[in-house]
Amino acid sequence: MRRFLTRVAPVAVAALALAAPAVPAGAAAAPGLSFRPLHYNINGYNWGGYAATGSGFTSVSAAWTEANATCNSTDDLYAPWVGIDGYGSSTVEQTGVATDCSSGSPVHQAWYEMYPANPVYLSRSSYPVSAGDHITASVTYAGSSKYTLKLTDSSRGWTYTTSKSLSSQRASAEVIIESPTGAYPNFGTLNFTSATVNGSSLGSFGPVALDPSNGAYEARTGALGSGGTSFSETYLRE
Repeated sequence: MRRFLTRVAPVAVAALALAAPAVPAGAAAAPGLSFRPLHYNINGYNWGGYAATGSGFTSVSAAWTEANATCNSTDDLYAPWVGIDGYGSSTVEQTGVATDCSSGSPVHQAWYEMYPANPVYLSRSSYPVSAGDHITASVTYAGSSKYTLKLTDSSRGWTYTTSKSLSSQRASAEVIIESPTGAYPNFGTLNFTSATVNGSSLGSFGPVALDPSNGAYEARTGALGSGGTSFSETYLRE
């Protein structure tokens, strides 16, 4: 049986998110909008996907096809990502692709983040991403507080790898969609595949299933399939 978690953030805190500035076309996502640990998320705790919990996590990986999203408003911003920590801990080591609608049209940009540091957005000219591209992402703990974050767009033929240090708990591992603004573009259905944690299937850890909610469900997380290595995220509303 799946365990689902949704929470409603305080109205005063949620209101702060609505004041986030839009950014011009071609720029990175709005300054200060981090992909944050679950208990920091505002506007309804906008994580969707699965989180394995426990201790001593050393790796997480997954693949997806970048969705052909349609913007509902310039507030829309979301990203599929994989990461370690963030579910019940105050750091996240994560990488993925953000879709930003602040220009009025979807802009895809690869990024990584070692929260609480700000996200780092990769050059769109050196590491381009478009709808329909096949993306593979992984985060690996290398010991001594060091992490290797790797993102590959096999459709475009590039791989980005970086090594960063951060003192962390390694208390969870996730395959997630998240909207820092609390507003999802219409991404249809996004399918995660090849989802593994510590070299085994994500499902073998009995992960918590998460549905993003902003007063009403914004997307629905599907059941794990393919031996616990795949699931879908289906858009419901902004």
